[in-house]
Amino acid sequence: MRKTLFTVAALLTVAALLVPAALAARVSVRVEGRTQSIYGALETRFEAGENVLQALDAASLRGEFYYHLAQSSFGAYVDQIGRYPAGGSSGWVFKVNGASPPVGADKVVLRDGDRVLWYYATFGAAGGPPTLLLSRTRGNCYRVVAEDDEGADKVATGAVLAVDGRRVRTRGGRACVGRHSGVVRATLTGAVRSNALR
Repeated sequence: MRKTLFTVAALLTVAALLVPAALAARVSVRVEGRTQSIYGALETRFEAGENVLQALDAASLRGEFYYHLAQSSFGAYVDQIGRYPAGGSSGWVFKVNGASPPVGADKVVLRDGDRVLWYYATFGAAGGPPTLLLSRTRGNCYRVVAEDDEGADKVATGAVLAVDGRRVRTRGGRACVGRHSGVVRATLTGAVRSNALR
């Protein structure tokens, strides 16, 4: 009887430890600062929690970067990541799979495969800046799109690819960069820089 109780207790302990891991979504988290990438440019997936705020916390532990939460009448919000606090019309916002949810980061439930992007933005009359998403089309060729707050893609006209110290202009949001050893990134004036691809 004692051995059975011990076995049951051990199984319950293991189950209690596995339940939180089972709830954690396997997602990529990228943090783009005001002037440079802070974390996750290559968008590596890892178990990051159940919601967007937990994903930021998990990324900050992995990447050893600072973030701060402030309280408001609407709940907690991220008012600083890295060295730059929010102020005036600038601050930290997030997107999931290219779209800006209309709720707080702690309310957005994540699913396996989601892409989480935190970025520093300055807002104007037209809203926030578009974010760039880079994908490989074939070989050493790439496509870059600009995602608006609803997650709608449009051609990133005028985007430039940066690779191995070179800048390659896109045509219709597409370009081939030839042989390279480093990562490829896309930039566009007025937009948040893209993810990086090898």
